[in-house]
Amino acid sequence: MPRKRKLLAQLSALQNNTSFPQIDAVEQLNTIPGADPSPKSSKYFVIEKNKPPQLQEDFFNQPCVSLAKSFLGQILVRKLPDGRELWGRIVETEAYLGGEDEASHSKGGKQTQRNAAMFMKPGTLYVYQIYGIYFCMNVSSQGEGAAVLLRSLEPLQGLDAMRELRRASRKAPTRLLKDWQLCNGPSKLCQAFGIDKAFDQRDLTQDADIWMVPGQDPPGEQDVVATTRIGIGNRGEWTQKPLRFYLRGNRFVSVVDKKIEREMAA
Repeated sequence: MPRKRKLLAQLSALQNNTSFPQIDAVEQLNTIPGADPSPKSSKYFVIEKNKPPQLQEDFFNQPCVSLAKSFLGQILVRKLPDGRELWGRIVETEAYLGGEDEASHSKGGKQTQRNAAMFMKPGTLYVYQIYGIYFCMNVSSQGEGAAVLLRSLEPLQGLDAMRELRRASRKAPTRLLKDWQLCNGPSKLCQAFGIDKAFDQRDLTQDADIWMVPGQDPPGEQDVVATTRIGIGNRGEWTQKPLRFYLRGNRFVSVVDKKIEREMAA
């Protein structure tokens, strides 16, 4: 079964919009021979009545680079005011380590009103604005001022709503966006999921409008590309550090590094 069809089938099993039998669906997944039993036992997430499994604080409480890699394959869920839910698989991230990281908003350990979320408990959202127009979303990790930027998602559910939100955020009328164009970049991701500055400092483990659930097909090390971050300008040695991670071969990634991928293949 093609990977995306498999993901959609798993998503359908996790969430039913009419009766919400999520617990039964997850239990059924665990009774299938060879199925991963972790949704029942992992310390990283819990299953509540009428809710799918949700990633908890222990998952986010990892060193920044480890969390950036661990995000790959997990699913971001956004509940809109009208009740619709948007689901997207995380396929690209960047780690910002704080402290000595010259590309981080918290370099030198400097804490400001803008970057306060980077110093809050792991799993806190840090949303900031660029060019006075667009938003980018990060998640705090272990480490003073460390956070992971969510760069790209693979849309799974609510694609029509994502198109509506992207269209509303763009001033000039444009052609209909293709699936792979909806969330292939940090600002596009925020537009498609209706995320703005109001989400800054929210807790992913407790918020009613945005959370994460575990992906059912975690990637292996051979599936993860580690390369340089994008758009950070000249930051000395930090410009070349491999702190961007993405799923190799995934067409929803914003920018691929063909050189690194050729080296991995060799």
